[in-house]
Formats: sequence, structure tokens, C-alpha cells
Amino acid sequence: MMPHSLRRWLRLAAGLLAGAVTALAELLLTVAAGPWLVATPARPRARRPLYAASARLTRLEQRRMAAFYATPATGPAAGPRTLRYVAARWAIGFLGALVLLTAVIGAGYTSSLLWVWFVLDLDYPLNVLLAGLAGIFLLFLAAQAVYGVATLDANAAHHFLGPSHEAQLRHRIGELAATRAGVVEAVHDERRRIERDLHDGVQQRLVVLGMLIGRARRASARDPENSTKTAELLRQAHEESRQALTELREVAWRVYPTSLDEEGLRAALETVAERSTLPVDVAYELPAPLPDAQRTVAYFVASEAVTNAIKHAGAARIAIRLAPSQAGALLTVTDDGRGGADPAGGGLTGLARRVAALDGHFAVDSPPGGPTTITAELPCA
Repeated sequence: MMPHSLRRWLRLAAGLLAGAVTALAELLLTVAAGPWLVATPARPRARRPLYAASARLTRLEQRRMAAFYATPATGPAAGPRTLRYVAARWAIGFLGALVLLTAVIGAGYTSSLLWVWFVLDLDYPLNVLLAGLAGIFLLFLAAQAVYGVATLDANAAHHFLGPSHEAQLRHRIGELAATRAGVVEAVHDERRRIERDLHDGVQQRLVVLGMLIGRARRASARDPENSTKTAELLRQAHEESRQALTELREVAWRVYPTSLDEEGLRAALETVAERSTLPVDVAYELPAPLPDAQRTVAYFVASEAVTNAIKHAGAARIAIRLAPSQAGALLTVTDDGRGGADPAGGGLTGLARRVAALDGHFAVDSPPGGPTTITAELPCA
């Protein structure tokens, strides 16, 4: 089977060959564009056929690069930018043709080492040997140049056809505005959740505790001799106080676990596994600690994902993996449940906002029948 690197090289070489063919049409259009533009300095409508022809060649080039270079085929509509791209691209096309011709010449000289000894009567075998070695060197240079010219070809398309600096800034400002709004909404959601936990849990238990103590005091005042009922009420009050304290600790833990600061992210994730009612496997593969913001987001994503799997997925086992990535750190939480998780759901949306606040990438893969995989890539630049 052909090695992957050789297949890629042949694909790039084929892309350069196709680009050399289109470069001829681009050269002709560039030569014709000069007089055309000079003759129509104040007539934009008269230039439309020229721009339309450059746009057609641009789309052809984009399809070629998408097929051979695996680059996305995006770009502007017909206009001066496509004409400028065509005017610059023909030179790259001819450069690619020159590189391929050099590769063919180098291959010819190299192959002579295999057959010339048996076909010709050689008077100067040393010259043939030196020519063959020079062919090998030339073939090596041409093979490397194929990668370089293909990269230059793709970069030129991005430079001339990609979004302008102003457009990139506008897009970035829009992303930051959306992220900021998401962070604010996530903070509000978190506050509402804390209030709900306190109101429905701890507060209700404290109300019951107060009622039990009041009943015990009244029972003791009515009948000082009857200590049995008073003892029972006090026992219930003591039990309610223990439950209230436990729930208060749970709320505090969900707000921010102290072990995250004291012992680090690995220990906090192991605590999540220990507190879970399902088996949770933790694989922590980071060579160095994460920054504070990334550490906090990674913890809450993992903790919430485990909670969701326990409540809604019907899973039997959960796995947490935190490993290095090109951007920084990649967190993966997988469960073997029924799948079908909705990425637009409240819990997952909140996690996506947390990750987006760090310019990270959040994804949910949950086909019906499972498994469900939640990934969060956190940049650590």
C-alpha cells in the first residue's frame, strides 16, 4: 500500500500541475486587464465582465485547492479582489510548473544510474555517476519545493481572498460581545441555582428545625415531668440540624470546592469520582498544572457532566480524561448511557458559556443509544 506521505506528495504535485494549466488563462486575463482598466477609469459598469471572468477563475482555483490541498473554498464575490488574486496567482502557477519540470529532470538523471550502464558504451563512467548523483540532489530539492509552492499557493489565496483585517476585527468584537453576554447569563444562572438550593434545601430544614425546637419548649413548659416527648422532639431537631449542615456543605462544595485550591485539579476530580453514585474513571495526563481560570472551568465542566450523566443518561460507568492538546488542555467526559443529550439544554448551555469565556471549544456528541461524549478544549496561552 502506498505510504501516506507519498500519496500526499502526489496529490500536491497534481494540484500544482492543474494550477500550471489555469495559470495560462490567468496570465492572458492579466495581460488583457491592463488596457481594459486604463480605458475605463470612471466606468465601473464597463469593468464588470473583467471582474466576472476573474471571479470564475477564482472559483476554479478554489475548487482545485479544495480538491488537492484540502483547503476550504471560500472567498469574495466578483470584484477588484478577485482580479488582484488572479494577477498574482499566475506567477505561482508557473513556479509550480518549473518545480515539476525540475522534478522530472532530476528523476531522469537519477534513473540513468539504473539503465545507462547496460545500453550505452560509456567512455566516462565517472561523469555519468556524478550526473546521477546531481539528479538525486535535484530531485530531492524539487520534492521539497512541491510542499513549499503548494503552501505559497494556499497562502496567496488566503491573503487575497480571505477576510480583511477590519472584517476579522468586527467578527472578533462580535464574538467577544456574545461571549460577555453568555458569561453574564451564566453568572445569573449560577446565582439562581444557588438561591434555589438554599431555599428548597437548607432553608426548609432550618424552618423545620425551628418548629421542632419550639414544640419541644412548649411541651416542656406544659408538662415538665414528661421528658419522653421532649427528648423525641429534640432528637428530631438534632437530626434535622445534621441534615441541614450536610446540605449546606453540599451547596458550598458545588459553589467552589476548597480542594481545588488546596490540593489541585487532580484531587478535585478524584473527589468528584468518590462522591459519585456511579463508578467514575479519572485519567489525569497533564504534565503541568493549569492556570487558575482553566482549572476552575475544567472542574465545573467535569462535575456538571458527571451529574448530568447520573441524573439523565441511565449510565453504568463514566470516564473523565484530561490530556494535553495543541491549544492547551482537552477535557473529555464519556458515559455509556442512553445518549440523546440536547446540547441546547440548560446545563450544557451553561458549560458551553463557561468554556466560551476562555475562547475554548465545547462540543457534545450524544447519538441515540449512546455513548455520550462531552469535550472541552481550553486554551492555555
